[in-house]
Amino acid sequence: MKSIGAAMALLLASGAALAGAAAEPAKLWETPGFKTPESVLPVPAEGFAYVSNVAGQPTDKDGNGFISKLSLADGKIIALEWAKGLDAPKGMAPSGGKLYTADIDKLVEIDPASGKILVKFEAPGATFLNDVVADKDGNVYVSDSSTSTIWRLAGGKLEKWLEGPELKFPNGLTIDGDKLIVAAWGAPGTSAPKSEPANLISVGLADKKVSNLGDGAPVGNLDGIEADGDDFIVSDWVAGKVFRIARSGKADEILALKQGTADIGYVASDKLLLIPLMMEDKVAAYKVE
Repeated sequence: MKSIGAAMALLLASGAALAGAAAEPAKLWETPGFKTPESVLPVPAEGFAYVSNVAGQPTDKDGNGFISKLSLADGKIIALEWAKGLDAPKGMAPSGGKLYTADIDKLVEIDPASGKILVKFEAPGATFLNDVVADKDGNVYVSDSSTSTIWRLAGGKLEKWLEGPELKFPNGLTIDGDKLIVAAWGAPGTSAPKSEPANLISVGLADKKVSNLGDGAPVGNLDGIEADGDDFIVSDWVAGKVFRIARSGKADEILALKQGTADIGYVASDKLLLIPLMMEDKVAAYKVE
């Protein structure tokens, strides 16, 4: 009787622990038919998302890359090749009524009304421009994950804004008040088959001061980053995982997928997480608890 009672107590305790744990995000839909999708940028006011398609190797200047549009409601593709004439487009961000995307060694400005390419800003020496974000003043930042550099477009001119090993080969970018939060890939960057795991980094927009977010404990080879309240939702491309990372740096895994879990998009008001599955040519949507 004693052993049965102990077993029951253990079972009840386990059940209580599970009840208190956050539920795994529920899949809402999954859409195939893309070509090496790298990034998703939701436009909730218009009910769609942009999807960048590398359509080949991420450093090949082959002219095959394009941007798609898909419905947020059901994942149906609205226009597969909405914007064409790109090489290997990756991260995207809106600024000043235009859409910007990183394209190997260029930051490309696109007309959101037509999908027409307006300007290609050269980034001399860049080899893997990756994610893009804009601040409240309209300045556009873009990471180079192979040279550990962040570029900035300001006043119509693209220049190196910050570089150095302390950036740990930046990938994902998001703005958090007066800080740029960086999801770092890890040394030696995307130019090598395998990199060290890295963490989230904070950079002052005014003083460019670089510091670890929290204790700097490595999390993974980080890719996309989106704010969710006081936390950040972050993807790990290599491990195929998605984490919720607190400002203390504490990381909790919320979803385990396959390698190629790339630059996520997020609609915070709907708790809608959009994940490009780069190696599977799909985009999936999840409801985050």
